[in-house]
Amino acid sequence: MNKGTIWTIVGVVAAIVIAWFLVNILFSVLAFVFKLLAVAVVALIVFVILRVIFSRRDTEV
Repeated sequence: MNKGTIWTIVGVVAAIVIAWFLVNILFSVLAFVFKLLAVAVVALIVFVILRVIFSRRDTEV
């Protein structure tokens, strides 16, 4: 093997390792954003339900 082939192999391995970490970080960020969106939707639903419950209670008394 000559020097160029060794550096090509090292470059490919380095590119794979860097890509692996970048994709891992990207998926972590996407998962966090998805969880944040899900929490916001659930919180909005709970807020509306609580508001309906308390507004009914106020009008009955």
